Amino acid sequence: MKSEGPFDFHGRTVFVAGGSSGINLGIAEAFAQHGATLAILGRSQERIGTALEQLRRHGGEAAGYSADVRDAAAVRDALAQAHARFGAIDVLVSGAAGNFLAPALGMSANGFKTVVDIDLLGSFNVLRGAHEFLRKPGASVISLSASQAFVPTPFQAHVCAAKAGVDMLTRVLAMEWGADGIRVNSIVPGPIEGTEGIRRLAPNDEERRRMTARVPLSRYGTCADIAGIAMVLSSPLGAYITGVVLPVDGGISLAGPRDFSAAWTATRRER
Repeated sequence: MKSEGPFDFHGRTVFVAGGSSGINLGIAEAFAQHGATLAILGRSQERIGTALEQLRRHGGEAAGYSADVRDAAAVRDALAQAHARFGAIDVLVSGAAGNFLAPALGMSANGFKTVVDIDLLGSFNVLRGAHEFLRKPGASVISLSASQAFVPTPFQAHVCAAKAGVDMLTRVLAMEWGADGIRVNSIVPGPIEGTEGIRRLAPNDEERRRMTARVPLSRYGTCADIAGIAMVLSSPLGAYITGVVLPVDGGISLAGPRDFSAAWTATRRER
């Protein structure tokens, strides 16, 4: 695809952690459509292979690496391989995440730790590991967060804690890395159609209707909604934006905490 103006990413390298599926793959594909070279990180080789086929249809280069974001050494190794192949990383997206519904008293310490390790420790591993390979100045770093970071939400204690940490990490690194010319921001997606997250949090038609009714724009978002903002933040239009936690959620976070009790009951019934 021919791309011109601020969204021309030809000659730029984009690394997407979690880029083999969901919102992250949607972001990777949008950059590929606008000329970027893509490197994606995931755990499943099968998913990585399928994602690379999708990305390469747009005519550019794409490479995939398998690693668990909880493994700092493996993450750094993947970043180093991408850097050796494609050069400095212009855009880094950290989007690996885990979630499930459970009240705090119904959650094991291991369950809580698993989500914190994937979301928060994983974000740190990706961002910390990438610093030496980022373009300086000029790199754009984006973490995917969630409204649970600032809207206390029952049945989501683990995610609330983890994503609050991700947003604070965003702000701190924006301050520490600003002198290198690196911008660090968070995007906060709302309910996004067709994702694993929405299947977990709205597991049936009734819960889908309830969640949609809470969105002021009266619809679920799409991967394209999130990808468009990622490109704005990484383009010359976002050159003076850093340390921002940006909700892209149709306004659902304005409605306050969501009641997931019915979804929790439905989930337990399905088991």
